Formats: sequence, C-alpha cells, structure tokens
Amino acid sequence: MNSFPPILCIGSVLWDVIGRSASHMRQGSDVPGRITRLPGGVAMNIAMTLARFGMTPTLLTAIGRDAEGDELVLACQRLGMNTDHIYRSEDLPTDRYMAVEGANGLIAAIADAHSLEAADAKILTPLEHGPLGTAAAPYDGLIALDGNLKLPLLNDIALSPAFARADLRVAPASPGKAERLSPFLTHARATLYVNLEEAGLLCQCEFSTASDAAKGLLDRGALRALVTDGGNPAAEGSADGIINLPPPEVLVTRVTGAGDTFMAAHIAAEAAGDDREAALNRALKAAATYVSGETPL
Repeated sequence: MNSFPPILCIGSVLWDVIGRSASHMRQGSDVPGRITRLPGGVAMNIAMTLARFGMTPTLLTAIGRDAEGDELVLACQRLGMNTDHIYRSEDLPTDRYMAVEGANGLIAAIADAHSLEAADAKILTPLEHGPLGTAAAPYDGLIALDGNLKLPLLNDIALSPAFARADLRVAPASPGKAERLSPFLTHARATLYVNLEEAGLLCQCEFSTASDAAKGLLDRGALRALVTDGGNPAAEGSADGIINLPPPEVLVTRVTGAGDTFMAAHIAAEAAGDDREAALNRALKAAATYVSGETPL
C-alpha cells in the first residue's frame, strides 16, 4: 500500500523540446547536439519526481484533445499519475516548451503555455465543485502549484476558501514569472520554492546568499521559503529559523527542470517524515543527481 499522503499538482503539463550541446554557446551559435521531446512543464516535472519517490500525484491542468495531447495523457498515466481530472479542451492545442542548453547552461527558452492560460479557472473545477473538494469542504492535503497560471487566477487561489486548508507548495515557472507569486508572500499556508534571482524579484531587491534571500522573504511575510543558488548553499527559512546546506558537487549536464526536481524531492522527503535538515539535504542531492544527467531515486 502507498503510505504517502495524496498530492495535487496544478499547472503546466506539456511537451518539452530540449536541444542540448556539449559546446559552450552564445547568441548565434550553430553547434551539434541532441534534441529530445519529453513530458515537461513545472507541474509535470514535479509530478514525475514525486512518482519516482513513491507518491501518486493527481494532475490539474489543461491538455488539448489533439494527437499530442492524447500521447501526453498516456505518458502521464504510464509514469504513475492520476489524469482523471485534467481539463481536455476541444479547441486549444497542447502546450509546448522549447529550450537550448550548452555546456555553459541555459542559452534560451520559450514557454508556450497559452492553452493553460486560456483554460484559466476551468482546471480548478474538481477542487471547487467536487469531487476533490468544495468551498464548504476544502481539500486539506498537499498541493504543488506552479506559476504558469495567470496572475488573476493565482490571486483567486490565494483567497479562495477551496484552498483554505491545503498545504500549498508554490514555485514560479521562471524568473520572468516570479512576481506572479506575490499573492502567496503573506499566505498563511504557503511554502515558497525559489532561486536567488526569483527571491530578489519577489522582494524587489538583490540578495548575495540564499540565507539572506530566505530572511528577506520571511521579513516580507512568507510563512516558509526554500531558496537555491546553483552550486552555492541553499537555505530553508521559517519561524523556526534558517538552515543552510551546500549542494553536492557534480558535473552539470542539464539545468531545465532542476528546480522542480528539488521542490518535489523536498515535498516527498517531508511526506516520508524527514526533519528540516534531512529534507533539505535529500532535495539538494536529488537536484544534483538530476543536473548531472542521472535519474533521482
């Protein structure tokens, strides 16, 4: 029997098209490499890692009723996810994300999540009108929420009685969307997962360390914050104080999805009963394993 608590993953589930090269790249580079297409999106990346750690995530997202969408839903099911409550649109195509990575990291990326944004609040119907919950009987489990949703919808979620009892774990889709998380800065039940740049954007200032960033988020009213900083020490801050741990040193071969892996591994560690330091350490190890090209277990 699966002893883990249930968890909902709300946000982007799409196809990742990633071009990777072992060469250093700059604007205009034309180099050999590999191009892959895999299930992706913030909610999907989190769900995949949760499933690897033994949890059964339920997806709340929008996927088109096109051939790519049918293939994506089947892939989600094969990976151990519950797809019963996905909003399937007849007139919206399945979303896609495209990125180029070199030996020097992410070169450029474009996220086409227009269908998710167009579906808007329709993806939340199972939480607001059953069967997962209602305003009168709110869902009281874990929710992983990504910042690909539009700001008005994120505002609504922050204030909605349907989310009033949930353990919200929130992450931006990218630094460019970090400020969308502002409704959760003072939320009584939200944990923020951000990197150093995203923390600075949320607080409208610059931080030199993850620890400083975690303190800055707490000073702004955050309940709890986890801040990563690449190969530098990460921090977890709450009313119980701030802890710091360095990530393992590894050879970086990919970066897209590393933050999602960190977040999912941390959630799974806490769901398994790990304390603060053990959970942070497990999350850092999982992210390091991921960026080295291996599969976190």
